[in-house]
Amino acid sequence: MPENSAGGEDWDICKYHINSTVTDGYAITIITSRVVNRRDQPTEIEFHVKIPKNAFISQFKMSIEGQMYDGVVKAKEEAQQQYSEAMSRGQSAGLVSSVGRSLEEFTTSVTVAAHQKVTFELTHEELLKRRLGQYELQIYARPMQPVNDFKIDVSIYEQPDIVFSVVKGGLNHPNLATIGAAESQNQLDVHFHPTVEQQTLCGACGDDGLNGDLVIVYDVFRDDTLGHLKESDGFFVHHFAPTGLARISKNVIFVIDQSGSMHGRKMRQTRAALVHILADLATDDYFGLITFNHPVHPWKRELVQANEHNVGIAKEFARTIEDSGLTDINSALLEGAKMLNQNPRDGSASILILLTDGDPTTGETNPVKIQKNVMRAINKKFPLYCLGFGHDVNFEFLEKMSLENSGVARRIYDDADADLQLKGFYAEVATPLLTNVMLIYEGGANLTQTNFSHYYNGSEIVVAGQITDNNIETFSPRVVAISGNKHVEFSETNSSTVMTASMSESNTRRLWAYLTVKQLLDKELQLDGEEKERAKQEVLELSLKYRFVTPHTSMVVTKPPGENAQVLHKPKEGEKHPSPQGGSFGIVQSSADYDAVKPLVYESVSAPSGTVTVSGKTFTVSE
Repeated sequence: MPENSAGGEDWDICKYHINSTVTDGYAITIITSRVVNRRDQPTEIEFHVKIPKNAFISQFKMSIEGQMYDGVVKAKEEAQQQYSEAMSRGQSAGLVSSVGRSLEEFTTSVTVAAHQKVTFELTHEELLKRRLGQYELQIYARPMQPVNDFKIDVSIYEQPDIVFSVVKGGLNHPNLATIGAAESQNQLDVHFHPTVEQQTLCGACGDDGLNGDLVIVYDVFRDDTLGHLKESDGFFVHHFAPTGLARISKNVIFVIDQSGSMHGRKMRQTRAALVHILADLATDDYFGLITFNHPVHPWKRELVQANEHNVGIAKEFARTIEDSGLTDINSALLEGAKMLNQNPRDGSASILILLTDGDPTTGETNPVKIQKNVMRAINKKFPLYCLGFGHDVNFEFLEKMSLENSGVARRIYDDADADLQLKGFYAEVATPLLTNVMLIYEGGANLTQTNFSHYYNGSEIVVAGQITDNNIETFSPRVVAISGNKHVEFSETNSSTVMTASMSESNTRRLWAYLTVKQLLDKELQLDGEEKERAKQEVLELSLKYRFVTPHTSMVVTKPPGENAQVLHKPKEGEKHPSPQGGSFGIVQSSADYDAVKPLVYESVSAPSGTVTVSGKTFTVSE
């Protein structure tokens, strides 16, 4: 999105294209913007886009008067040195990004001569994550002025067949019809080409053009076999999401922070979400509630069955939770682990869920000691999921503690829909289908993560690796797991299990690299000393090889002679960057800027009037 304080009188965007290609769930998106300086003197033009926070930027180019300037990915220390040298000369430098709910930002600028054009091109890559039975590809468009040549083109290639697809998004208008999506076999094409007039019609746009997103939602055919395996260029990717499995009853304990910092809306939303979640428990589930400030307050000293009577009493208890006092995270989690350990049930899956909005302030307050205590108490028996409420929480502490105990951490944004975020997270883990899942690949090497504590309904396990000596004949995959009280094995294949995906020859290798880097970053967070340094070095080597901007690499944005270089960093979750001294950058926005971007909350989606083509079918949308 180019920015123009003069209100569009100094330059025009003559082209704005977003092209996204998804192959086997791996999305490569290219954003291209061509801008002309209409003034009779040089003008600084800014390029500003939002990208998915799980994506890695892999390429940036600028073309000015036939000269191409290409961003270069370097080790962060080397890029930082270039940044510091520019700062010491009094130059503006240091391009930063900020994390929002689901997006982060890329910003750069360049001076363009009178009546000349500049073309910006940014590429980012991500592996789409399957949640609640579907993938979501989010395309955000904010040119902020009507554009003569505006296009969003999405091509999705999947084996096996795509079984459903829906186009959603925030480019809406009260009087516009909902865009429909048609079923296809293994390819889905979405083309969104609104005219200049149509670009002023969406609800949040007006004369400033488009300002919203398109979200393409889809899923592929699933069966009860080993899953779907694609091989190319000596690499493989395995998508495992079997159907037809019986749900496993669960033992779940909710550990709820009721300290004084939860006062007001946080506490009200937590109560509302907890009442809803309790109502969704299955009758063969067992559950417990622990609230904590100082001291810890278990609702019951043991887990109880989720029958109508117990759930009703628990709801009444949840409605009475009030905030006060300090935060004793250590004692609360140890109590939760103790209750799960003392109430084992054969054939069930145990889960511990923590919700907190602050740092430990009483009892044991050293995060490292708390992590060790919790890991010792859980002893790899069940996963811990940590939900960090708001921006002030020590998210890295929660993330490390979750990863050490086979879980994940999720930030709950302190917005009007926080209760929906809480319920949405619970829905993802509400139905365990398998435990102790191990994926085994004879003839495979350099594998990504292969052991998983739980497999949940609507999710997916993705493993990638190399095929030893590129010999598919000696490559043999299988999956072993526990379903209730039974050991199960998946080794049968069907006609779509093993195939050569020639269209994704380079994507398979890049998907492996992306997944490996992501998991190494998680591992690095848990390690210390030499092991931590080795993981960091592996991340650095892969990031440089595949040109990923990661926490250990930065992109040096090269400029024409006489202009300042800039440094693009990958921000951490919750990290805010101050504006560099003397610099014109440092865009930091709060989560309020992302209120329109709420995956899992959309009910219907509209778009400006015009035509939208989905899977070869054209839909006319008019006022």
